[in-house]
Amino acid sequence: MSRVLELYGAPTSMHGRDWSSTVQEQQCPFLGAKCVKIRKSQPDVSIGTCSVAHGREPRPIVICPHRLIQNSTVFIDCIHLLARHRPGNEFHLLSEVTIPGGSVDYFLVSANNRKVSDFVAIELQALDTTGTVWPERQRFLKDARVATDDSEYTSRKSFGINWKMSAKTILVQLHHKVETFQSVNKHLVLVVQDVFLEYMRREFAFDHVEAANLDDALHFHGYEFQTYSDANRLQLTNRLSTDTDGVARCLGLQASASVNLTDMISSIERRLSDNTLLNIVAR
Repeated sequence: MSRVLELYGAPTSMHGRDWSSTVQEQQCPFLGAKCVKIRKSQPDVSIGTCSVAHGREPRPIVICPHRLIQNSTVFIDCIHLLARHRPGNEFHLLSEVTIPGGSVDYFLVSANNRKVSDFVAIELQALDTTGTVWPERQRFLKDARVATDDSEYTSRKSFGINWKMSAKTILVQLHHKVETFQSVNKHLVLVVQDVFLEYMRREFAFDHVEAANLDDALHFHGYEFQTYSDANRLQLTNRLSTDTDGVARCLGLQASASVNLTDMISSIERRLSDNTLLNIVAR
């Protein structure tokens, strides 16, 4: 069994798939565009690996953040945080929104006639790998009878999962951003895989991070990766929350950031259009 569990969104356990065409097309089904994970030595070639099996008792590990947006589920699961949403409002989804402290992957916006009623910020974080997944990818393709370079699938290079750096990096980023949202009474949601959330709770000071509370600015949504023969999916299994001080306690750090709510809403409204309407598909 290949340690690469998904290639371009398709389970590698899927029988009868034309993997040669899949590799040539290089399409990410979650983005609806070409896979953006590009090989450094070959800028025209995408890697396409969404998830891998890792550990002595292999568990599926999501290694691409775009894998997390399947069927818009992670966005739908944030709708309850839009306290000012009203029936008849439209949902918009904006990507890469700049705020004090950095940028946020997505803003889910409730709007009426292009005027913002409410919004929630959503950050996606997959686990980073150490080493390279490429030889394992190429070994799978060879077994699937797709022409590959011999030197690539016979390489002994392997990969690992960089749990500690992935966790520390995202917690520091959250610490820089969450005060912005707390100061305007809005929410920031971190979307991660459940095993990653378990790791953070085990290795960092998370005793004070409790079951989700709408009064908290920062929410953690943990998703179980469920495997099937034809298409894998993510299922929300855990919701936690904390505030600005809580994130600081996780890391033992302090920071300060604030923003005017009117300025933030004006920035959002300038980007609203028919192209930003959230496309909700059957789950």
